[in-house]
Amino acid sequence: MLFHDSAEEVPLAKLASIQVGPYYTNTCEGLKLARRVLMSQRKDMRQIIMITDGKPSALFVDDGQYSNRSKESGRRLYKNPMGLDAMIVESTLAEAAQCRRSGIIINTFMLTDDYYLVEFVKQLTRIAHGKAYFTTSLSLGQYVMMDFMRRKTERVK
Repeated sequence: MLFHDSAEEVPLAKLASIQVGPYYTNTCEGLKLARRVLMSQRKDMRQIIMITDGKPSALFVDDGQYSNRSKESGRRLYKNPMGLDAMIVESTLAEAAQCRRSGIIINTFMLTDDYYLVEFVKQLTRIAHGKAYFTTSLSLGQYVMMDFMRRKTERVK
């Protein structure tokens, strides 16, 4: 899966050629698509492995709500790149809770150390009963693992 303004499935063969674009991050839509795909499969263990900078900055809303959107199939894209938008965060956390209720674990690799984004990912991880791995582009070989299922933190080098 790839999530930006929206979310899409990417064939494994094309994964290496994906480029970062001038997109927002619609984490909620990415989780929804991953949940739909996983629920359609007969698997004993369902999990989402999300690699992100941790900042959800876009969300699809119904037509007629808010103002700075572009249309996509009856919905509009609400974008807010400034800080953490409460409406976007709330919807994303609600989708993480829906994943948990569906028996899907979310494990997140977060590529930033911004305090507010770390706190957002910690909250998402608690809700999803998953794990969070925190790192930056300068220290990819070292990360902190938060295991909220065991309530344990360990530093890995």
